[in-house]
Parts: sequence; structure tokens; C-alpha cells
Amino acid sequence: MKKLNKQQHAYEVIRERIMTGVYAPGQRIVTSQIAAELAISVIPVREALKKLEEEGLIQYKLNIGAIVTPIDHDKYLEALSVLAVLSGYATALSAKQFPKEKLKELRQLNQQMSEALDEFNFRRFGQLNRTFHITIYQYCGNPFLLETIEHVHERIDSIRRMGTAFIPKRARESIKEHEEMIAMMEHNAAFSLIDQFARNHKLHTLEAYRSHVLEQEKQQRIAFFE
Repeated sequence: MKKLNKQQHAYEVIRERIMTGVYAPGQRIVTSQIAAELAISVIPVREALKKLEEEGLIQYKLNIGAIVTPIDHDKYLEALSVLAVLSGYATALSAKQFPKEKLKELRQLNQQMSEALDEFNFRRFGQLNRTFHITIYQYCGNPFLLETIEHVHERIDSIRRMGTAFIPKRARESIKEHEEMIAMMEHNAAFSLIDQFARNHKLHTLEAYRSHVLEQEKQQRIAFFE
């Protein structure tokens, strides 16, 4: 395996583990352990970590070394609020052009999300949820809007990492809202109604996440004083 290939392999392995939550926010990344696991020297691992640092996924702390960048809750909420506006507009635009025969595909994706939730496969749930919305967005007729949404998704993923913000109760509500969204598209609901509904769909997730973070902070304070 060439040096560049070793570096790329290490990069892909570490990045995948960060994005899927295998490496948790704040967790130390031990270069020697990864090198031993991948049967390579520490040099390509260090180079991979440098690239991940440039992407904002890795930070270096004095006397500790490389760690997974902690979640910035405020930045995540800011990004999600922007996504809510873009998602509402893209969904409403797409609803006018979305083929009725593809509504079945949306329902199948939603059913698969429900099954993933039943199986506690939160990573798959997140992937299916993203696919559900992107399937709709593809018909918005605005390439720049699609590109902007993709950039916001990347921003959110770099802040949050998939799976770290999973809230089961909100997941069930999200599936139900998807069904309502499909019905609105099926019955040609007004542009403004779909726009507002799809926007609120994301904002509900934002509020659920905010409440989740506040509850976690409360529990941490209680544990500190016990």
C-alpha cells in the first residue's frame, strides 16, 4: 500500500468513526492504536489527523493530543434553523413537480425508518431520514438551492456527527410528520402550507434537541451535587 493510500485509508476510517459516533465528541484519538489496528506506521495516521483537523473534526489539546472536536450546541442550532427555512422552501417547490408515482417510494422510506427505530439502529434511521428529504428536494428545480442545502448538511454533520443527537421520542414524531407531508403533496396542498409544515418539521427537531441538551445539563448538575 502506497503512503498516500495509507493516509487516505486512515483518514476514511477515522472520519467514518467520528461521523457515526464510534469516536465520541471529546474522545482522545490514540495515533499508535490506530496505526497498529490498520497495520501501518504512525506517520500516515498523523497526516490523516491533520487533514481532519483542517475539516474541524479533530482538535489538539496540550498534554493530551488529538481529540474529537466537542459538539458546539449553539452552532448546531444555528445551522438547523437555516436548514429549516431552506427545507421548507425546497419541499414546497418540489411538491409541484414531484411525480405522484414516487410517493410510494417516500412511504417505503418512512416505513424503513420505523423499522430501523424498532431495531434501535439509529445510524440507519438517520441515513434514511436524510434520503427521504433529499428524494423530495431533487424536484425543486433549483440547483443552487440543492447545493446550499448540501453545504448546510455538511456543516451540521461536522458539528454534530450522525447519531450523537438522536432523540427517540422526536424520531417517532418525525415519522408521523413525514406521513402528513406525503399526504399534503399527494393532495396538492398550497405552496405556503407545505412550506410552513416542512419548515416546522425541522424546527420541531431543533426544539427537541434544545430540550434534550438542557435536560442533560440539568442531570449533570444534579450528579455533581450528589
